[in-house]
Amino acid sequence: MAAPNIVAVATITGKTTYTSLTSTSSTSLLSNASSSGKVIKVNNVIVANTDGTNAVNFTFSYNTAAAGAGTNVEMVSTVSVPANATLIALDKSTAIYLEENTSITGTAGTASKLKVTISYEEIS
Repeated sequence: MAAPNIVAVATITGKTTYTSLTSTSSTSLLSNASSSGKVIKVNNVIVANTDGTNAVNFTFSYNTAAAGAGTNVEMVSTVSVPANATLIALDKSTAIYLEENTSITGTAGTASKLKVTISYEEIS
């Protein structure tokens, strides 16, 4: 597992991505490949519950390997997201770095009810 020296950065690219959690299994939200030559700074993770009636549980984890593999370490565990509401699971004050061969995952308590938006920076 490696990361470039972020003091001598050549490029910082701001990006945003989103994922719908269509199952109740752990889903890879953002992954940094083992040979990317980059470090990813995750600035925020926002979870929206699209169910108009029911709350849905959400778990957010750091994984010690890319694509949701490796050891899973919960950062937010089984938090209820109210109906038609959002949860800020991570913000800039608690930003994390994904070194090479690491990832973050999300798990929904009910399939197809949660949408996750992630703002991050690729640093190389």
